[in-house]
Amino acid sequence: MCPWQTIVFLSQLSLSVANLADEDCLLPKVTSVRKDGDVVIGGFFYLYICLYLTGITHIKPHKEFYITQLLPNSYQNVLALIFAVEEINRNPHLLPNITLGYEFHNFLYSHWKTLESCLLLHAGQDEIPNYTCRRVGKSVAALSAASWTSSAQIGPMLELYKFPQLTFGSFDPMLSDNGQSPSLYQMAPKDTSLGLGMVALMLHFSWTWVGLIFTEGQKGLQFSKDVRAEMDKNRLCLAFVKIISSGLVSYLTAGKNSQNVLTQETVPVNVVIIYYDTDSTNEINYHMGLYLVSWRVWVTNSQWHIDLTGRNFILDSFHGILIFSNHHEEISGFQNFIQNVSPSKYPEDTFLALYWLKNFDCSLTDSDCTLKNCPLNTSLVWLSGNRFDTAMSDGSYNIYNAVYAVAHALHKLLFQQVQVTPKKNGDVGTLSPWKLHPFLKNMQFVNSVGQKVYLDKKGKQDIKYDILNFWNFPEGLRFKVKVGEFTPQVPRGQQLLISEEMIEWALNITETPRSVCSESCRPGFRKAPQEGKAACCFDCIPCPENEITNDTDMDRCVKCPDHLYANIRQEYCIPKSVSCLAYEDPLGKILTGTALTLTILTTGVLVLFVKHRDTPIVKANNRALSYTLLVSLTFCFLCSLLFIGRPNTATCILRQITFGAVFTVAVSTVLAKTVTVLLAFKVTAPGRRVRWLLVSGAPNSIIPICSLIQLTLCGIWMGTSPPFIDTDAHSEHGHIIIVCNKGSLTAFYCVLGYLGSLALGSFTLAFLARNLPDTFNEAKYLTFSMLVFCSVWVTFLPVYHSTQGKAMVAMEVFSILASSAGLLGCIFAPKCYIILLKPNKNSVRGIRDKTHSQRKKKICKYEQVASSHFNIIREVVEHSRHRLRSQREPTKQLNSDQHRTVLPQLCKVGYSPH
Repeated sequence: MCPWQTIVFLSQLSLSVANLADEDCLLPKVTSVRKDGDVVIGGFFYLYICLYLTGITHIKPHKEFYITQLLPNSYQNVLALIFAVEEINRNPHLLPNITLGYEFHNFLYSHWKTLESCLLLHAGQDEIPNYTCRRVGKSVAALSAASWTSSAQIGPMLELYKFPQLTFGSFDPMLSDNGQSPSLYQMAPKDTSLGLGMVALMLHFSWTWVGLIFTEGQKGLQFSKDVRAEMDKNRLCLAFVKIISSGLVSYLTAGKNSQNVLTQETVPVNVVIIYYDTDSTNEINYHMGLYLVSWRVWVTNSQWHIDLTGRNFILDSFHGILIFSNHHEEISGFQNFIQNVSPSKYPEDTFLALYWLKNFDCSLTDSDCTLKNCPLNTSLVWLSGNRFDTAMSDGSYNIYNAVYAVAHALHKLLFQQVQVTPKKNGDVGTLSPWKLHPFLKNMQFVNSVGQKVYLDKKGKQDIKYDILNFWNFPEGLRFKVKVGEFTPQVPRGQQLLISEEMIEWALNITETPRSVCSESCRPGFRKAPQEGKAACCFDCIPCPENEITNDTDMDRCVKCPDHLYANIRQEYCIPKSVSCLAYEDPLGKILTGTALTLTILTTGVLVLFVKHRDTPIVKANNRALSYTLLVSLTFCFLCSLLFIGRPNTATCILRQITFGAVFTVAVSTVLAKTVTVLLAFKVTAPGRRVRWLLVSGAPNSIIPICSLIQLTLCGIWMGTSPPFIDTDAHSEHGHIIIVCNKGSLTAFYCVLGYLGSLALGSFTLAFLARNLPDTFNEAKYLTFSMLVFCSVWVTFLPVYHSTQGKAMVAMEVFSILASSAGLLGCIFAPKCYIILLKPNKNSVRGIRDKTHSQRKKKICKYEQVASSHFNIIREVVEHSRHRLRSQREPTKQLNSDQHRTVLPQLCKVGYSPH
């Protein structure tokens, strides 16, 4: 490294080069401080940095050339040691007639300096190991920061002599679990819930996209592991992870790149977690480029210090920082003690003199190197928070408890020795520090603020955290306000308590900041991960139909149960209304009105036919069959009403049986009428079997036979798998349709297929008889009616399968009404027309005139032949009547049979009907 580069680094780090003219007399003294007593408690503290430039620049090593930097907030730890020692000396119940002393050394990152300090503490000299210049060993315990660095340097030396070592830094599980330091005791409570508390804070403010910075070292790595595990459990994401070196050499060699540890980040993030190791000598705030990141929110632990060097910044990025601090009550009297501390009161403390010199514009006398020209009544409480924080830190609180733990152990040891060998007051005799271990291992006591203190690691519990908000606007305010707390021991969901209205956020932030990679998906949407990105980066996709999400940032949509349906925004499920094809529905009203209208119409036709039962057009084609068909059609129309309204088990069964039965009667009646027409025109001579079938009424037996077969099929259906009440929750949005399940679809299609076969047979026979003389037969009408009937039900099948819910039931009702109306209209409409509008044609004379006029054109060429043989025809007719009477035929059929008998007789005389 070039000389000018070294100068740049020194200026950037704000290190103070010792001014030999002013401080040369103090610097050799600021290695250790001792105040004697009957028993002495020692300590190692980071008070200032003393860096020799060997190996860093081309400047040759020289013991007079070194750089110093005072660490003001670390000096509070020394004051806590002094305060605790003085408080115990004033306590008549603890170590009576025994005076405690203290001795503390500046902990330097130098192995030989550390070894020198350990020898001074243990033996009173630093030149010959295992030799003491004191007659009586007075040091009984050592206080130090809990770090691998300090433990590695002073631990082995103190462990050789079983010298008790009490650490006041944050709890380090590795120091307790490795088994290499049985003489080491950690005063701090367990700190394993810090990551859990910070993640709880992230969840409270919905910060899902955060950065992580921690100082290198075992505790930093362990914290990173803990916080990542908690974040993974709660689906939070790290935008970046940065490790800041805490080595002393990196302090100088970090350079410009260290300043931009955050500003070079390309990932946008508004919240950064900082884990600061109190044992690190690095200035973490120096590495973060304060003047460039003032808009961020910082969340850190209590070991973070407010600008270690005391620098002031116009734009302080740490205004609004949230600090997790170990909860402890204020020690009574500590504030007054700090207020009264001064170099004149503790003249042996050269650290305090050096601190006064740097902060209160004092000067040194040339003769004895004492302070002069200091302001009157100067006090540490005058200094701003960036130069000295008067509030007791976690480390100072642990030092206070550590001193009391040693005092209690010493008290018990001396009490035990007094019982064996009585001693004079103030005479502690030969006191071996290792004898304190049995008492320290099981030490439990209640301190002056009522808090239980455990040295046994098994008795330690996770500490409760206070959440402090750091206010530093305007610059120099340096005020910490408690805004919440985190208690790991209570159930989850109740651990975090925070008052958002008390929080002062960073500059230019007027409301609770957000830190997310993607905006939350509102209810009704689900998250879709973005390929190649963290889980917190996602797209929002609407839920499919009838699926909901009732919370933000849901991974998947939940389908509503069958009895519920999603609202329009798909945020929650609404109970479906139960409905059916009711009479009150518009469609139900139309179908009901149509069914009743057609029923009345059919009844009117039946009444009309009964009234005109003796007319030729009613008598034609079997009057009884016409009555049967009209009655069956009436029931066909009425059975459609069973399909409308709220169904029950009885109506579900009745609608299918009634439908099958009455339609079978109707179609079989049409079939009987068709057979009757065919048989009537097949009778060509008296005595033939076909004529016997016609005269005996055999076609009428078709109705009961066909109906019996249909009833058998229905009986099998009802016996095996009858219809039952069912619900349809899918066909109509927001409704549950009560429907009748067919039970066995096979049986239903058998019934329908049987009806179709009867209709097809009727249609075929009627089609064959369509060209027979239509004066006395209705073959054409039967043909057309069966065509309509078959068309309706053939169309019904595909439409029925493509519909659901009410539409399916409505389609079935419509098919019943349409097919029945087709039969009614095609068969009976022409007859009603003649009866009502053409009564002259509904008589024997009218029928004869019609027949005569129709045949007149056909037999023009036979007119003379017919005229000459008229008398013969009359005799034949009379003869035929006589024969029919003699055979006792019914009178009502004579007129009809005359023509059937005349035709063969006409043929004998040469007349052709064509």
